[in-house]
Order: sequence, then C-alpha cells, then structure tokens
Amino acid sequence: MAKRRKSEDDGETGDDAPVRKKSSKGVKSRRGLALAGLLFTNALAALILLGAVGAGVLGFFALDLPAVDEAVLTRRPNIKVVDANSWEIANFGDIYGPAIDLRKLPPHVPGAVIAVEDRRFYEHHGVDPRGLARAMWVNLQAGEVAQGGSTITQQVAKNLFLTPDRTLSRKVKEALLALKLEQRFTKDEILALYLNRVYFGSGTYGIEAAADRYFGKKAKDLTVYQAAMLAGLLKAPSRYNPVRDPDLAKTRTEVVLSTMVDTGVLTPEQGQAALKNASRALQSVINPTVYGRYFADWVVSQAEDYVGSVDRDLVIYTTLDGRLQNASEKILVKHLDKSGEKLKVEQGAIVVLNTDGAVRAMVGGKDYGESQFNRATQALRQPGSAFKPFVYVAAVEAGYRPDDMVTDAPIKIGKWKPQNFTKTYEGPVTVEHALFKSLNTAAVRLAQFVGPRAIVDTAHRLGISEDLKPELSLALGSGEVTLLELSGAYAPFANGGFGATPYAITMITDRDGKILYKRGGGGFGRVLEPQVVGIMNHMMTQVITQGTGTAAAFGFPAAGKTGTSSDFRDAWMMGFTADFVAGVWVGNDEGASMKGVTGGGLPALIWRDVMTEAHVGHQPHVLPGMEPENEDFIGRFLSVFKS
Repeated sequence: MAKRRKSEDDGETGDDAPVRKKSSKGVKSRRGLALAGLLFTNALAALILLGAVGAGVLGFFALDLPAVDEAVLTRRPNIKVVDANSWEIANFGDIYGPAIDLRKLPPHVPGAVIAVEDRRFYEHHGVDPRGLARAMWVNLQAGEVAQGGSTITQQVAKNLFLTPDRTLSRKVKEALLALKLEQRFTKDEILALYLNRVYFGSGTYGIEAAADRYFGKKAKDLTVYQAAMLAGLLKAPSRYNPVRDPDLAKTRTEVVLSTMVDTGVLTPEQGQAALKNASRALQSVINPTVYGRYFADWVVSQAEDYVGSVDRDLVIYTTLDGRLQNASEKILVKHLDKSGEKLKVEQGAIVVLNTDGAVRAMVGGKDYGESQFNRATQALRQPGSAFKPFVYVAAVEAGYRPDDMVTDAPIKIGKWKPQNFTKTYEGPVTVEHALFKSLNTAAVRLAQFVGPRAIVDTAHRLGISEDLKPELSLALGSGEVTLLELSGAYAPFANGGFGATPYAITMITDRDGKILYKRGGGGFGRVLEPQVVGIMNHMMTQVITQGTGTAAAFGFPAAGKTGTSSDFRDAWMMGFTADFVAGVWVGNDEGASMKGVTGGGLPALIWRDVMTEAHVGHQPHVLPGMEPENEDFIGRFLSVFKS
C-alpha cells in the first residue's frame, strides 16, 4: 500500500504514520499555559466589564452633581432673645460666626482639627484610601463605628452640597465632589471652608462662633488647650460639650492633645504645657443663660406675628427682668422642694407684670429640662375664688357698696348646692367681709343679682379671652383660664382702671440692627371707672390684711385674692401693688388632688417671696383709688350711683 504524502505542514498523519511517545511534561506545560491564558483573558474581560460598569455607575451619580462653585448653605435663621438689660436669654436656630482667614489663626487651631479629623489632609487628593482602610480596621476591632473614614474635603462636600443621609448614593457623590473640590480649590481654601462651616455644638457653626460661644474670645486668641477642646467636639458635639459634661470634655481634650503630639503638631513639651492649663481653660468655659427658657419659647412663638415669615437672623428685645426672673425660678423650686412631696404638689407657675402688662418674670414650671410645657401660658385651669373679683366688680357697678349686706347661708339652685370651704355659714355679712373671707354662698347670691352674663362681660372687658359659659357656677371659678391671662385681668386694679394685655416684645431687629418692629403703645383704654377701682382695692386689700391671703403680706400696700378649685386640684394667689401684678398657681399636670393646698397656703408664700424680690429698690405707694382725698368722693359717687 502506497504511503500517504506528508501534509503541507510536514506533519505525519494517517494510519501508517509512525507512532511516537509524547512527553507528559510538555503536555501539562502546554495545558497550564492555555489555562493561564484563558484565566487572564477572562479576568481582563471581567476587569474591563467591571471598569465599564463602574464608570457607568460613577457617570450616573455624576449626572446630578452640583457645581462646586455654586455652594448654597441652607440653615435655620438665628433668633436671639435678650432681656430688658440686653442680656442674652436664649438663642434659637443656627449661629454662624464671620468667616475667618486661615492665615490669621495660630498653627495650633487648624492643627488640632487636622490631627483628629484628617491627619493626611495635605497628602491625599480628596479621598484617602489609607485613612479609609485604617478606619475600617479600627471599626472591625472595636465591633462598632469608632472611627470615620471621611476626609475633611469629603465633609466639606457633604456639608455644602449633600444631605446627611447615610446611603451608598450619598457616599459616592460625596467622594466625587471631594475630588472636584480638590481640583477647584487649594488645600488651605478647603480647610478654611471646613473651619467656617463645621458644627461645634450648642447651635454654633464655624470656629469663630464656637470660640465666642464657649470662651468669649476670637478664634485667633484660642489657647492650645482651648483649640484642642473645640477640635474634640467635632466627633460628638453634644457628648463632649464642656458645659454639659466638663469631665468628659476634659478626657476628650487629652486624647486630642496626645494626637497632636503624635502627628507633630505639638512637641511633647508643648503638649504637657497645654495639659497644665486644663483647669484654667475649663473655668473659662461660658455657661449659657439658665433662666427664662419658658419665657423665651413663648416670645419666639410670637415672632411671626410681628415681622411675618422669619427668613433672616433676628434679635428680640423683651421686657424681662433677668434678676427677678432668676429669683422667681429659684423661689418656686425652693418651695416645691420643701413642701411638694408632703403636700402632693408637683408643679407651679409664676407671672409678674408691670401695671401696663409688661412681663417682668414668667416661670412655666419647676424644671424646663424635664418638661417644656408652659403652665403660665398653655395650661387652662379653674381659678376657683380667684375669679370672684369679676363678680364683685359687676356687683359694685350694679350698685352694691362694701358695707351693704349679703346673706351667707346654704343655698340650692336646681340640683346644685354650693357650700363654703369651711362648711359653716355666718348669716348676714357685709359685701367686703364676704370677699375677704371668700364666702361662696354670698358670691353666688351676688351672681344671682347681677346675672351670669354680666360676670362674663366683666371678665372679658378686663382681659379674659376664654369662652366662659354664663352660668352661676362661674361665680366660684368654674371656667378655665391661663395664669398669664388672669394676671393681665388683675392689672386694671393696679393701674387705675385701664386694660392691659400682657406683652413681652419691645423691639425686633435683624442681625445688622435694622428695626423691623418697635412697640408704640398698647392696652385697650379704660375698662373700670376710678371709683370702682378704689372700692375693689379697698376690699381686696383686706384679703391680705385680715382675710384668706394674710400669708402673702410682705410690708408693702397690696391687694389680691386667693383661689382654690374643687378637690384641691388648683391653688392660686393673685395680687398686686401700685408697681406690679403677680400671679401664682400650684397643682399637678394631670389634675390630681393636692393634700389640702389652698390659695392662702403654698401659693401665698411663693407670692410673698416673689413680690419681695420684685420690690427691691422700690418705695411703697398707695393703691389707686385709696388715697385719703378720694374717700369722700367715692362715698358721694356710691350714694348717687345707688339712687
């Protein structure tokens, strides 16, 4: 059989080709190379695909990235509330200091921030893979998020352009924006942006605002220890706040100083020297105003009524007497701490007004930190016998004189059987005796004479705005009022008969001092004739000199009325001098009964102490209508009025 020809590649094929033994080593080598080539090809393809997908994802996220030249910072307008002496009471919203020039700061100020927030700030290009890896390792070891991987540039990107949401989308955009920021700005410009915008706690943004808030100085004047303390706040502004927790702030500051030494910002000697100034630095921390928070909340709630929508920083000037406010808060706490548990009373409220209605002190509760509910302005409570002056005004205007007789005896009106507090009765008594002894049945009989509608009209005319039902039970304070409004309704007795709406705001300006509102007067004219004022003051003076409110006497001519609602749920002392009107309420938020507390007890004692403080530096003045020369005139007025 003929031999087959060699193929074109000179290889031997066919059945007649001689059989050769192949090397197993060569086969394996060739197979290995083939497999490696296949793997490389697949890996390369995967990388190309992954890169394409990654580029597509990044491109997608980059589609709606904002321009780094168009940073718009949104924030809540800051509202500063000051008292009558221009002392700051409270700050609401965000506080931004003026922009600082990085070159004017001592090196330890930016150095402290860089040491704890981004020690490789001047080395990376906006995103720091090494820092991110270190943070991941620390967090894995700690089992929690103990360290963040964001650079200062990323934080600037987030603060200026993005929301704080912790999402993958936001993190990717943050990284992309950081890279763009690094291309557009220098490192020092980025650091300046950060220092001017970062949050330092207590509502402050930026190093200048923080230096002023915590130490009352410029950022350029911060000591090494103070700079380290502020840098330490950045990790957890509330937790490491030196006002809230000085010990924790001190511990955190020591960590910052140690880091500053490790990173070369400070020498070990400088770090030790800074630690020696710890006590002095902590003592220099400014404690914020701790009084008047209920008042400040009430004032801010009215801002839009005066200037419209609050779209800029405001300064609100008020009538508050800081000294009296501080004293009033301490007086309430003192009395409740002393007697509250024994008498089963947990809360109280105080209002002090000038006779024109200007609020000089307002205490909305025992502890603002525990409850921000303002019991002076928000709580509607039954005033009990503290409402009776409106009944007696209506009776006097209807012709009754203080020495006229009224019967104090059991009375039944339908199914209602009003009783005296003592469950005893005195028979025929004078009108003035019935008032200063707070005899209920006598007040009901006067209410029957004038009619419930006249009582409602009188209360509204003097300043009560609540919807009062014209029922005879109103004579005993069955309606509901706020302490502030009831105090304002007593003002006409103190000022000679003029209506006085309680007010607190005297002026509102913007941050630049432009006046947006200025009080130009107030009140709503005469609501009581001078003779009626004189008669009422004559009768209510005896409440304090010989009636139910003797515990309130403090050495100045004063008048008022006590009040206690049914089942001892509310107890009041309302009163005035020629200079001030003051109201005190005590009770429990849920309406639980107190243990026998009446208006002439705990409230009268609180009222006495508050009014004593209010009259420091004042001289005694006779109450309106009680001047000696007015007595004959009042007598002649009454005789004509009754005829």
